Amino acid sequence: MPVESKRRILLGAAAVAFANVLPKALAGALHTTPRQTAGPFYPVDVPLDDDNDLVRVRGQDRPASGMITELTGRIVERNGQALDDLRIEIWQCDVNGRYRHPRENADRPIDPGFQGFGHTISDTRGRYRFRTIRPVPYPGRTPHIHVAVYPEGEVPFVTQLYVAGDPRNEGDFLYQRVPGNLRPLVTTEFIPTTSGGDTLTAQWDIVLGVTPT
Repeated sequence: MPVESKRRILLGAAAVAFANVLPKALAGALHTTPRQTAGPFYPVDVPLDDDNDLVRVRGQDRPASGMITELTGRIVERNGQALDDLRIEIWQCDVNGRYRHPRENADRPIDPGFQGFGHTISDTRGRYRFRTIRPVPYPGRTPHIHVAVYPEGEVPFVTQLYVAGDPRNEGDFLYQRVPGNLRPLVTTEFIPTTSGGDTLTAQWDIVLGVTPT
């Protein structure tokens, strides 16, 4: 079975987990990051260029349009222990609100300089890093980034990351499904840099309810 097909099946199982599992916290432990649906636009064919730099596409001279963002964070378990060697994926629409998916047929142009999907592996301290763009809205949704993490032997963890302070969050049906006290766990600030280079930085940690191996 192709790897992409296997991942789509696993993400379907993750959708069941999203429907049936509520975020939990043990006494003295961190709250686990809330699960969310993968949505309809997980790539059918993962691009050949699927690294962690989504704003540079192999063979394209121009980088992605939009507000370039360095997204970093850690993947940890409920007691704060780092989870290393985990595959983490992100996917999102480009600055024109277009996904790289055959079912997405809007009449706006696709940005050829934006990869749309990327992955990396958490390091020994649980850290990950992506270069992407600040998410933008598309019809019916507030700006967000889709995220999937693949703990070994576990159902994939799938959620969405939102922009702190975006007024469209209050009208977004999926954001509103997250209990109010847990929304900060799927929300982060996209902050202008002061040292040049990338336009924005965003820092977001992911807490999984798994047992480290």
